[in-house]
Amino acid sequence: MIKAIYGTKDVLPKDISKWYFVEKKVREIFSSFNYSEIRTPLFEETSLFARSIGEETDIVSKEMYTFNDRGNTSITLRPEMTASVVRAFFEHSLGAQSSLNKLYYIAPMFRQERPQAGRLRQFHQFGAEALGSPSPLLDVEIILLAYSMLKELGLKDLTVKINSLGTIVSRKAYLEVLKSYLQPNLSELSEESRKRFENNVLRIFDSKAENDIAIMTSAPKLVDHLDEESLKEFELVQSLLTSSGVPYEQDSSLVRGLDYYSKTTFEIVSGKVGSQSALCGGGRYDGLLELLGSTPNHGVGFAAGIERILLALQNENAEIPQSEELDVYIVLLNQELKNESYLLASTLRGGKVKTEIDYASRSVKAQMREANKQNAKIVVFFGGDEYANKKVMLKNMQSGEQHEVPLEKVHEEIVKWIGA
Repeated sequence: MIKAIYGTKDVLPKDISKWYFVEKKVREIFSSFNYSEIRTPLFEETSLFARSIGEETDIVSKEMYTFNDRGNTSITLRPEMTASVVRAFFEHSLGAQSSLNKLYYIAPMFRQERPQAGRLRQFHQFGAEALGSPSPLLDVEIILLAYSMLKELGLKDLTVKINSLGTIVSRKAYLEVLKSYLQPNLSELSEESRKRFENNVLRIFDSKAENDIAIMTSAPKLVDHLDEESLKEFELVQSLLTSSGVPYEQDSSLVRGLDYYSKTTFEIVSGKVGSQSALCGGGRYDGLLELLGSTPNHGVGFAAGIERILLALQNENAEIPQSEELDVYIVLLNQELKNESYLLASTLRGGKVKTEIDYASRSVKAQMREANKQNAKIVVFFGGDEYANKKVMLKNMQSGEQHEVPLEKVHEEIVKWIGA
């Protein structure tokens, strides 16, 4: 039997209400912050991600789904969304249409990673990109937006971690200080970290090797080497987060390894997900727009993993509304009236009443079991003496109340009962 590709997962009907719940909340909150949705293709030219994410990163070198199409163009299924949004921003001259573009997305991504709890090879994210302004107020807005999402979804065990990466100039000076600190300890670092020492030293902070972590704990802190402007803006961000009631902690090990990141960076982690604890992360990436576009510009954003959020909600026993109940189940008493019962179902559905009928020619008892299984609010008994008198019997499945209704008034009566 053919099965789903390793690292992918079907979302079955019994679980889809959880996804609806998350997506509905996300859209509501993005709307309240005045963000507009953008949808980009599932795949892009490989060079877009190679330039934006970095050739030396694990994502580009090991994890991307890349292939040549029939025109021999190298194509990649998107592993993240920021580069695609920035590409669309420039391609469609959105900056010329508005000085500030506040965009959001809900979309699948693809990375060939080792699957585990909260990590799949096809996974889903929602996120935002605010393009066009260097204001640190937007940094605060992005953090507040992400935090508000997670709180509104019902999560409680959250920690907001923030750091500042400074400007490219001040960070270069810091990297020399960091390398001087690490040089005497170089032989004690893991093989991966020794490679990073040469081409991306900041990413040694991301190492999970115990000895690397111990060495980096005493490393000089980037925040102590910020330029005056970055320090001032970082203090403003912290002040506004405090005023907004967002609990946070400074984390000097929270870094981004590529040059185009600057100033604010953040993550929101959950204590209820296990090793994949980061639910979302983001920050300012002013240099990326210049790297991918023709003119310098400013950007800040975040991305959040939906599968990890659902796992955190499950582990916190958060209350997630179930899918809507069935309004009406039509129980057919006489099989020869199949066509007539179907016409009634069509009339009710046309009147926005969620309706189901029996297509399996089952007994009345079996139909009632199905009505209960589908949590029908009302059962319509179709047939028998009532139908001979151009009536049907309605039964309220919660109260047990039942009474006859003329066929022409069935929709009107049902709407009264269900409050549609």
